[in-house]
Amino acid sequence: MAKRKAEREEALFRILVFIVSGIITYVWAYLAYACMLINWLIALIRCQRSSELADFTEYWNTQIYRFWRYMSGVTNERPFPFTKLEKITFFKK
Repeated sequence: MAKRKAEREEALFRILVFIVSGIITYVWAYLAYACMLINWLIALIRCQRSSELADFTEYWNTQIYRFWRYMSGVTNERPFPFTKLEKITFFKK
């Protein structure tokens, strides 16, 4: 009984997470797309990617992945800003 109540509470909390994290990732997406384009142009001109821009977009990739896993019910691990900001992979040259 307690587990069912906890699942119901988590399902209701997903509404708040969808609104808050959804707005953050939506705005963040435009910044990430701009960084991807700039990084691509830098790679064309300088023949070297920017590790700072790659790291920024990797944070976004990780958080959008975590957001959709949570929203689809695959996991109960909450996305940013309800947990700390982290990334899955690291930049390699």
